[in-house]
Amino acid sequence: MTAARIVATPAAEALIDELKARHGNLMFHQSGGCCEGSAPMCLQEGEFMIGSSDVKLGDVHGVPFYMAKFQFQYWEHTHMTLDVIAGHGGMFSLEQATGKHFIIRSRLFTDEEWHQLAPIESCS
Repeated sequence: MTAARIVATPAAEALIDELKARHGNLMFHQSGGCCEGSAPMCLQEGEFMIGSSDVKLGDVHGVPFYMAKFQFQYWEHTHMTLDVIAGHGGMFSLEQATGKHFIIRSRLFTDEEWHQLAPIESCS
């Protein structure tokens, strides 16, 4: 059995479904700085260029989730849960107009989970 690096709450899954219906295929990217801070950004697939400075953490509710490599160095030992709260998110993220905001909740992996993790995927 493989432990997941990222999962979604039912509320996040419902918002993903809403955004998929409105915008088509999606992707997430968490950059760790600049305009949107370290909030996960939900974008139309291909709207953000993924490259060698990014890693793919996995899929969350069928949507690929990427993170900047430098930020992953800080989050490597962390299990992440994509969740939703009320409020306005980043102006570049698709949920901005919904009155909801994606956030990440985190905890350290257990020793058992750590040994079950699949390697991350480098992007090129």
